[in-house]
Amino acid sequence: MNTTPKTIQIFLPGGEPTGIRVAEITTRIVQVIDVPRKLLPDFLKMPESTQVGVYYLVSEPDDGTEPKVYIGQTGDLCTRLKEHDSQKEFWERVLVLISRTQTLTQTHALFLEWLSIQTSRKVERYVVSNRNGGSRPHTPAPMEADCYEIFETGQALLATLGHPLFEPVARPAKDTSPADYFYCTAGGVNAKGLYTQEGFVVLAGSVGRKNNVQSIVGTSDATFRDKLISAGVMKVEGQTVVFTKDHLFRSPSMAAVAVIGRTANGWLEWKDKDGKTLDALKRQAIGT
Repeated sequence: MNTTPKTIQIFLPGGEPTGIRVAEITTRIVQVIDVPRKLLPDFLKMPESTQVGVYYLVSEPDDGTEPKVYIGQTGDLCTRLKEHDSQKEFWERVLVLISRTQTLTQTHALFLEWLSIQTSRKVERYVVSNRNGGSRPHTPAPMEADCYEIFETGQALLATLGHPLFEPVARPAKDTSPADYFYCTAGGVNAKGLYTQEGFVVLAGSVGRKNNVQSIVGTSDATFRDKLISAGVMKVEGQTVVFTKDHLFRSPSMAAVAVIGRTANGWLEWKDKDGKTLDALKRQAIGT
């Protein structure tokens, strides 16, 4: 994503911060509208629902497992979203990308749908539930250039609204030093991670314990670990589990539980190369 400064305006048509939100970069024509599923009927009464659009049905579980997205495009948002409301159970919100000037065409939408699916699958932040989307649509070069600009704007707006569909969960800077990484070796595990502004990321290749300690058997912590294995985030190898990809946890403690297989205080379990805890380096250091 382009990291130059931006001014983003968020309009609340219903006046509620938790209701429908309309986001736009003030100098561009692209809008992203964030609609809670419960308020879908309200969105379908808005004139924006009659436009050509690209849409993202999202579910973001609060148990640390992977969020899910279905990506689509349509020239009839009303009909298509009503169908998804009656036929698809998983989603909690729909995010709609449209043009303020109503200049988005079906050709634009087809290319943006394809680009969205490919990018989301590449970064692996959300599980993409689309069964297809692998064929690149034929798009004239000038229109394709427009689509990449529209996509970049949409990417920024989606992330601002709290849905970073196209952002990798771990992006170490070029100048990342060994001091930026944290390690967990408790109980014989060998895991590596990064503390980010979104939470704690356990990096691909990290090795954890397969078995849970007796004290968490049958608890939500054990269920949480089972879901990570079922989703393919962690792969069982002998008596260990190996992270197949970078995975974002909302807290260092959730990351530690996933790795160690027991209740854990992640602020104390994750340590830098010199053995200093995450707590000492990131919490106790504030204000010193």
